[in-house]
Amino acid sequence: MKSILGIVAALTVSAAAAVAQSVDQEIAERIAPAGKTCMKGEECAAAVAAAPESASTAGRSGEEIYNASCFTCHAAGVAGAPKLGDVAAWAPRIAKGMDTLYTNAINGINAMPPKGLCMDCSDDEIKATVDYMVEKSK
Repeated sequence: MKSILGIVAALTVSAAAAVAQSVDQEIAERIAPAGKTCMKGEECAAAVAAAPESASTAGRSGEEIYNASCFTCHAAGVAGAPKLGDVAAWAPRIAKGMDTLYTNAINGINAMPPKGLCMDCSDDEIKATVDYMVEKSK
């Protein structure tokens, strides 16, 4: 009887250790960083720089980007953003010239962050979006 209890106790201890190890591994996976920082000059930085533009971001139209990223502020006039189609609000901006509008959209101005937070947008896509918004606001 003692030998059976000894075996049961040994199995219980080993099962508890396995469960504890499994739980520790699950916790480690859940709290692991979501990504990795890659600094200029490191091997991983070269891989990122050489990565091709993904098909999902390549050549999006100005209207697509407006609907995905700009609509939130420019449809409601949030924080002074000129509403799409508001001729009076856009006229003085358009008068400053397209280069100024492009620069402001790419670099940000007032409450608008750079690229309106569309960080996967290329400068050309931002320019196409500005063109779309200006055309709809004349």
